[in-house]
Amino acid sequence: MLAIAGGKGGCGKTTTTLGLAAALVRQRKAALAVDADPEMPDLHALAGVSRDPGVDAVAAGWPPGMVAGTAGPPAAGAAVLPAASDSRVGASSSPSLSARLGATRGTVLLDCPAGAGPDAVEPLRLADAAVVVTTPEPACLRDAAKTAAMARELDLPVAGAVVSRAEAPPAGVADLLDCEVLGVVPDVGAGASVAPLADERVRTAHDEVVSALQPKCL
Repeated sequence: MLAIAGGKGGCGKTTTTLGLAAALVRQRKAALAVDADPEMPDLHALAGVSRDPGVDAVAAGWPPGMVAGTAGPPAAGAAVLPAASDSRVGASSSPSLSARLGATRGTVLLDCPAGAGPDAVEPLRLADAAVVVTTPEPACLRDAAKTAAMARELDLPVAGAVVSRAEAPPAGVADLLDCEVLGVVPDVGAGASVAPLADERVRTAHDEVVSALQPKCL
């Protein structure tokens, strides 16, 4: 189970979560993208699936595979589990919920909340490794470094970093985050004619990140 984490909102966590799930599907592997941010849920909107049911239905006893919706293009085939409608139900709020997610076939990707509060810590405790997402902006990089440090304080390995909206990784980013850069996702621009996940360069970048993760934790 991978936590897709970042210290700053808008750094690209949700797009990366769904993009990696779609990349796994393209490799004929099972993937479940889970929105672990009940306060600011947006994974379902990006994937084009219904807001309900969500994580709270799994907490009530339903199998994740029966609750999850299937993303439409450009992430066609990826299974998506929306956030709970009750903000008190997090990704690991009960042992039974944690067990059901952990027993899911394939790779589970947790779209984590931003910041360093209890809601951001919760999915990190559930995961087997973290992928830290950041943009090249200095403030975002600093927050990403805090997220990586927080993961390590929880004894969660940091599998690597994804730099979003960039053409090349910023100088020194691997040293700052103390992990390898798994990939760089280009900025397609607000005026692009297609959604970011439909852009071939973005898809290729996510495919490369999955390939880099394969020997480590997939």
